[in-house]
Amino acid sequence: MSFILSEKRSGVNFKAFLWHAIFLALASNFMDIDTVIPAMLIQSGGSSFHLGILTAILLGGSSFFQLFFASYLSNKQFKKNYLLTAINLRIFSLFGLSVLFVYSSNLRSDLVILLIFIIISFFALSGSFANISYMDIFGKSINPQKRKKFFTLKESITSIGVFVSALVVRELLKQYQYPTNYSLLFFIAALLLLIASFGFWQIKEVRSNIKIQKGILNFFKRIPSEIKSNSNLKYYLILINTFGLAMSTLPFLILFAKENFELTDKMIGNFLVFRISGMVLSGMVFYRLANRINYKFMIKAAAIAGSLLPIVSLFLVQFETYYQFLFLLSGFFVSVYKISKSGVLIEISNDDNRAIYTGISGAGDIVSMVFPLIAGLLITWIGFKIVFITVSVIVISSYFFALKLDCKNSLIGKSP
Repeated sequence: MSFILSEKRSGVNFKAFLWHAIFLALASNFMDIDTVIPAMLIQSGGSSFHLGILTAILLGGSSFFQLFFASYLSNKQFKKNYLLTAINLRIFSLFGLSVLFVYSSNLRSDLVILLIFIIISFFALSGSFANISYMDIFGKSINPQKRKKFFTLKESITSIGVFVSALVVRELLKQYQYPTNYSLLFFIAALLLLIASFGFWQIKEVRSNIKIQKGILNFFKRIPSEIKSNSNLKYYLILINTFGLAMSTLPFLILFAKENFELTDKMIGNFLVFRISGMVLSGMVFYRLANRINYKFMIKAAAIAGSLLPIVSLFLVQFETYYQFLFLLSGFFVSVYKISKSGVLIEISNDDNRAIYTGISGAGDIVSMVFPLIAGLLITWIGFKIVFITVSVIVISSYFFALKLDCKNSLIGKSP
């Protein structure tokens, strides 16, 4: 294969990535890491410390190992087979969780929790391996004038299906008791992810122009020079760490609810529906504004939303009915942050260093690795209030770092 990306090949790849995005969006509700999975652990007998470990695995651990995977994958001209392998591992992990909950009633609670950690670890690590390949293939497989529009188009075109699947998840949680409901959720998630992977089989990958790395140590040595040569990368790392606090706090909103009122399966389903509603509304708004705003604006919007979440939760927790509306804001934050995070990374990198930058951004997100573990302990010792207020103060600082980010000319819907 050549290094040339033709319009025809770009069009085929655009449709392939869109196919994957649609079914991945549907699957994501059945394995949502901010509502379904934390609630699953809590109902399995998990404590705040257990939730901290789980969050660290899902957010921090998978991000950290991206660096090691990047050092290996950056030497590969073609990454499609590695992407498919990683996706298949995620599918098997979800099937494993489904089987676990079929037999969980016959197992001790501590053993169930241990097995959850093991399976989720495989799920998270295979996800980080897939992300390196995904970002590299995406960046070189769709023409620049099309790929930035993709991120917002993906949010818009999947919005109806995502909302419907959220309603389905809520009904399953209501109609079936633990652990049958979670077994069904993870089985459907695995099936949808399998269908989503069909899109990757259609990708016509372009060969990467690589610079051979001589082992992991040389790869690590390259990191300081990459950060030094690109101030955007430095500010990007600061931003994802401050936002990492907000992302790490989201699962604890479920535990916070459980500590203050009865956490029913119906309420968990409502949390998910409100969260998805926030994401859908966010995607629609930013899709409409795609040609008038840039990623820098979106980063600032995410900073405000992320800093408000912990503070607002402290007020709304006094009102059980209104607490679920907090997840509207949660969905808005997650949506705008994910769009801008992916978009900025694409903008500040190029085809030669994108795999490396993805690895650096994953390993550089130190907060997501450490904070969930610390938060699980701090909440036990000093309570939710102090922890949440501290998180809000730190997250709002990301607004000022966003001002230093140089991507102001990069409109979401246009080539810069």
